[in-house]
Amino acid sequence: MLDLSGRLVVIIGGGAVAARKARGVVDAGASKVRVVAPVISDEVPASAERVREVYHRRFLEGAGLVFAATDRADVNRAVVEDARAMGLWANRADADEEGASDFSTPAIMKSGGLVIAVSAGGSPALAAKVRDVLKPKLQPKWGEMAEAMKVLRPKVLAAGWDIETRRSVFRMLAEDEAMELLKGGGVEAVWAWVAGIHED
Repeated sequence: MLDLSGRLVVIIGGGAVAARKARGVVDAGASKVRVVAPVISDEVPASAERVREVYHRRFLEGAGLVFAATDRADVNRAVVEDARAMGLWANRADADEEGASDFSTPAIMKSGGLVIAVSAGGSPALAAKVRDVLKPKLQPKWGEMAEAMKVLRPKVLAAGWDIETRRSVFRMLAEDEAMELLKGGGVEAVWAWVAGIHED
């Protein structure tokens, strides 16, 4: 749940795991992704910068996040050590076998503006299983309201209401009545309803 826009994400490795990491960060909003490996999979997103060289710590310069995703434990270890020495957070794809990561990437599901992340004590397989069980239970209206909140939240914050009123409004916007109004009349209908209730 990090804002990756404008941050450089560096992925060391060019295989299937690295490609999956690259797709994940691009989907999460990363606009600057650098993939470093002598051979880079065609599955890496086209928007990623490709550096077809062996790893060197200079490739980490300017990074916000680092992924060590090669098939060599010694290279992954070096990437993590270099990243930490440079004050960067690092994720190691083979952390189950050796060493720990500074952060993990959860199993993700999306519906409109709604994002649900599942973490399961370091077990990606269990996290993916739980995600897949939960996914059919998501109601489309939740994702639609999450998307609408990109417009509604700034309006609520700019309305000049005290904190208790703002909390009340946000609770209202999470109710089925608000979601039905959104479905029938769009964001403006929802805002008119909220503003009408909370007029001075």
